[in-house]
Amino acid sequence: MSATSWTPEESWCVAKFVAAVPLAPSTLDVYRRDLESFVEWAERAGHAGPSSVDRGDVRRYLANLTTRGYATRTIARKAAALRRYFGWARRTGLVAVDPTVGISAPSGAARLPRVLRADELHQLLDEPPAASTGRDPVRDCRDDAVLEVLYGSGLRVSELCGLDLASVDLPRRRLTVWGKGSKQRLVPLGEPAAAAVGRWVQGPRGDATPARPEDAAALFLNSRGHRLTPRDVRRILDRRSPVPTHPHALRHTFATHLLDGGADLRVVQELLGHADLATTQIYTHVSKERLRSVYESAHPRA
Repeated sequence: MSATSWTPEESWCVAKFVAAVPLAPSTLDVYRRDLESFVEWAERAGHAGPSSVDRGDVRRYLANLTTRGYATRTIARKAAALRRYFGWARRTGLVAVDPTVGISAPSGAARLPRVLRADELHQLLDEPPAASTGRDPVRDCRDDAVLEVLYGSGLRVSELCGLDLASVDLPRRRLTVWGKGSKQRLVPLGEPAAAAVGRWVQGPRGDATPARPEDAAALFLNSRGHRLTPRDVRRILDRRSPVPTHPHALRHTFATHLLDGGADLRVVQELLGHADLATTQIYTHVSKERLRSVYESAHPRA
């Protein structure tokens, strides 16, 4: 039976774990599928519940994933799901010993995030393709605001889609953002972004009719009057970007440009809403790579 249609036994309490852990819904959905796959494997091996799983079982499961050709990054994610689950199971008394303690999985080669070049960013924000302008001014007004906020404030796409009209403080040029783990933070809104959001709020958004009562609070709506979704944002980039890209590239570009300009790493951490400074440090590597690239392309004796 496939993992997508199979429901784990109640003794494993996967549903209770998912309901108890403060992670983003998208992350919890992935963790749930990963845990269901593990439980299915464990029950085939004769385990009726988590209390009979030991460290050797976890190692054999991860080795099995490697044998089946799973990518190292996928195995690392599945191992992280198991660590979260068994840590929770230990705290709640479901197991006496956490079998994942001391277990590590290969994380794979670290990939530096892609940062948009200056000309790509200019075309995206200031010179959109002619095909996307003049045809639908309402959509263009919204798209301008979406892209300016993604780059100007460095939001995750889920955070942008979750913005409400009440989240925007135009006089103070700032946004109230709900990030991962339902953590709230205040994020500054740059002048171009504030101007674009102001045009949207005072123009088409004010005249729009939300499709449902729950959409009435949303800052950004799609053409059907529903709250904008991450898929809608990807479509905006498909229309407007001169090169294939994704919404998170604008967040990467925001962080890297701040560091290039001399911003303190901890300030960038706060702006991005990272819980761990180590997550933000990847951008210092990106910034150094950019400096090296500029040096090698511009210096006659590089």
